[in-house]
Amino acid sequence: MTKFIFISFFSVYFSIISYGQSTFFEFEPSSDHPFGLPNPDAPPEILDFARLIGECNCKSSTLNADLTWAEPVNMIWRFKYIMNGNAVQDETLKEDGSNSGSIRQYIPDSSKWFVHYYSSAAPSPILRAWAGGKNSNGDIILYNAQKAPNGLDGFYKISFTDINENGFNWIGEWVNETETISQPTWKIECIKSNYSTNKAEKNKILRNIELFSQSYINSDFETLANSYTNDAKIFPTNSDIIIGRNAIKERWSIKNGTKILEHKITPVEIRFLGDYAYDYGYYEGKTLLANGSETSWKGKYVIVWKKVGQDWKIYLDIWNGVK
Repeated sequence: MTKFIFISFFSVYFSIISYGQSTFFEFEPSSDHPFGLPNPDAPPEILDFARLIGECNCKSSTLNADLTWAEPVNMIWRFKYIMNGNAVQDETLKEDGSNSGSIRQYIPDSSKWFVHYYSSAAPSPILRAWAGGKNSNGDIILYNAQKAPNGLDGFYKISFTDINENGFNWIGEWVNETETISQPTWKIECIKSNYSTNKAEKNKILRNIELFSQSYINSDFETLANSYTNDAKIFPTNSDIIIGRNAIKERWSIKNGTKILEHKITPVEIRFLGDYAYDYGYYEGKTLLANGSETSWKGKYVIVWKKVGQDWKIYLDIWNGVK
């Protein structure tokens, strides 16, 4: 009896610990989200680095003393959310062994990002810091006060440019205080290492979108309902939230002699966030009513997809009509 109570106590204890970790640290890197997630309670600027989160294959080039560019060095650059989604950490792993990293925190009182840099080539008890943020062009610009070799006051400026879902470019340069003089010394070009994977996953979603439309036209509501996860939610216009695959199947089923003649979904954007993806765009179609008349309609939608096994299922689905 004592042994049973002892085992039961520890079972409950570790369950509580496990629950607490998943509840209080749900935005930390995990098996489901290896690069973490942004904390919704963090400053909204936490999303400035959203497109950089993940791993990139990069080419790093530095300026030689004779002002020519050295041969590019292969480099991996990883970004992830840390401190339960309240900050960003990155590391670079270069094939020449000169690795580095930084901690990136946004401080609302100053309206700036502060980036503390460290490297394996030059360990330091005091970390250098850059400050700056995202500009209206979507570039991230950071500065650190630094004199030129001739003593002229200025900054070392680093810029993340051309940021998109497939990668980004980076450049480090010395500039004078008015930025009328510039001398680039380091440049990096990065491509997301999961770009080809995302392309294949995107094709899966596009096929599922086509299957959804075809199933609707064919009145194959079983296949249509199977497009959703078991715990899916849909948000029809002027209706309560409908939860679960069976209820969703009932909602989509056409009755009273009505038939769908046409149905087309046109995605505008599909983006991946680990085992989730979002997709938004427009839909349109035509219905044959029981009285023999036809009516056309169109609207806009947002879908959150969830990866189930090797396939993608609709987890959240909201839409409404447009004129």
